[in-house]
Amino acid sequence: MFLSRIFGRALFAAAAAKTEGAAAASAAALSRAPQNPLEEFFEADRSADNETPVIYGRSWKASELRLKSWDDLHKLWFVLLKEKNMLMTQRQMLHAQSLRFPNPERIPKVRKSMCRIKHVLTERAIEEPDPKRSAAMKKMINSL
Repeated sequence: MFLSRIFGRALFAAAAAKTEGAAAASAAALSRAPQNPLEEFFEADRSADNETPVIYGRSWKASELRLKSWDDLHKLWFVLLKEKNMLMTQRQMLHAQSLRFPNPERIPKVRKSMCRIKHVLTERAIEEPDPKRSAAMKKMINSL
C-alpha cells in the first residue's frame, strides 16, 4: 500500500507537469493566432517606413505538381484558396477606400496555380483504369 501511494503520487505529479506544459504550449500558440478569425482575411501590416519592395514567389508549375500526392495537392488547393480570398478581400477593402492595391500580380499567380492543380488532377482522373473511380474523381474535380 505504501508503494502504491508513492507511485501514485509520482504518476500524478508527472501527469500534472505534463498538463501544465501542454497548457503553456497551447497558450503560446493562441498568442500567435489571430484573436478574430476574420483577421485571416487580411495580410499582416508592414511598417510604412520600410521602403524595400517585398518580392513574392512564383506560381506552381504543373511539372512540380505532378510530383505531389493527392493529399498534398488537396492541402495546397485550400492554402491557395485561403490566399486568394485574403487577396480579394484586401483588394476590395482598398478599392472601397480609393487606395491602390499593392502587388496586384499576386492574384494571377494564385489563380494559375489553382488552375494547374485542377489540370494535374484531371490528368490523373483520365489515366485511372477503373471507370467508376475515374468518374468519381472527375466529379470531385469539377466541384472545385
